Amino acid sequence: MLGLAEYIIRNYRGKVVEIGIGHYFEVAKILAKNGFEVYATDLKDAKTPKYVKYFIDDVRSPKIEIYRGASLIYSIRPPPEIFEPIRVVSQKVNADCIIKPLYGDFPEGKLVNYKGTYFYVLR
Repeated sequence: MLGLAEYIIRNYRGKVVEIGIGHYFEVAKILAKNGFEVYATDLKDAKTPKYVKYFIDDVRSPKIEIYRGASLIYSIRPPPEIFEPIRVVSQKVNADCIIKPLYGDFPEGKLVNYKGTYFYVLR
């Protein structure tokens, strides 16, 4: 996932939102250390590090104010049924969208291979 973090650092600034953060904080940590304002959402309460502004939210019925002002909305290994809601939220707030799917899942977007890390970018 280090390739994903580096790609984000090179191409975005300011506020970013990770959808479905779960218990994997490595990308958020790297981004925060590089000056990003990192927001994250998931369906249930999670113990997140201090550098993440965490919200319980369902992207299928989002609290849009969480996402406003973001330059990027991204998700790491989301289930395919939320690919489209992630894209819709990013469009509503005029942010780019990156989805790093599980192997074998294919969301819309341009496939990017950045230093061996594969993900899809939607603008």
